[in-house]
Amino acid sequence: MSSRTLFLLISLWSWAGHSPASAQPMGRYQFRRGLMGTQFTLTMYAPDSLTASRANAAVSARMDTLNQVMSDYLDGSEINRLSATSGSGKWVPVSRDLFNVLAKAHTIARLSGGRFDPTVGPLSLLWRRAVRRGEFPARQQRRQAHRVVGYRLLELDSVTRLVRLRRAGMRLDVGGIGQGFANDEAMQVLHQLGIRSALLDLGGDILAGDAPPDQSGWRLGIGSPETGDTATLLLHNQAITTSGDLYRHLDYRGRRYSHIMNPRSGLGLRHFVSATVSAPEGWQADALTKVFSVAGLRKSRRLIRRFPYANVRLLERKSGRLHRWQSTAF
Repeated sequence: MSSRTLFLLISLWSWAGHSPASAQPMGRYQFRRGLMGTQFTLTMYAPDSLTASRANAAVSARMDTLNQVMSDYLDGSEINRLSATSGSGKWVPVSRDLFNVLAKAHTIARLSGGRFDPTVGPLSLLWRRAVRRGEFPARQQRRQAHRVVGYRLLELDSVTRLVRLRRAGMRLDVGGIGQGFANDEAMQVLHQLGIRSALLDLGGDILAGDAPPDQSGWRLGIGSPETGDTATLLLHNQAITTSGDLYRHLDYRGRRYSHIMNPRSGLGLRHFVSATVSAPEGWQADALTKVFSVAGLRKSRRLIRRFPYANVRLLERKSGRLHRWQSTAF
């Protein structure tokens, strides 16, 4: 999962007003746990602590199920079992959860021209190892991994919910969309339990539900350690995510390679870039931070037309100069 260059500080934005006397009073409850290699924080408004605790338990169970489905770090996860069938020529039945996240990932890959790609697993393994050890992967290793990457090699049959991986050695990786997708699923669980006002933060992937009682929204302060810039956003029924490489990158022979990888080149980005994206759903915001990071400022101005629901804020440092751009709606 990607690190967050822009930090998000969550508080409540209040405004004058009182709930009707007949309305049931709602309390604020917060739960934290480790999840998917990061920290998950659930904030909600509920009528009592028992309701909140039951809702948190239901969300945790749902998240654990999704982790077993989507995590390429877990031996025996469903996605890893699917990857093991690559090149066999077989159409493989998968769960509804795995099919849904792969279908969404494939859509973003197609619309972005491959700037996001759920088949990037072989390259992800190389770059994780490279960043961890500080060793640049050999050219032959990069070529071999890149040969089995390409979203067109992933085939989906939505009628039968079958998946086929056309080339041997393929490895799926939905880390760039999975946290946002998990937030969406968790919010659905809360809605089914009657909890509408909630804020989910999974490692910096944030999804806001209805505004808290008598308030106009969830107030999020965003700032960049790279620039010192700060801004405040008011969020409800919206997702926001930031991707960046301030803390995770590889310095090799005087060049900086980000852990954010361009699937089309097979290399980490060679300059600092940070993308913040807000969108109606978590999976959209999560995946699109990678898309716009890879696209950069110049191409993002055109690319955003393919994603009219998204708002984007970009920081990019090239040739020693920091450039900024944001979409009008942002």
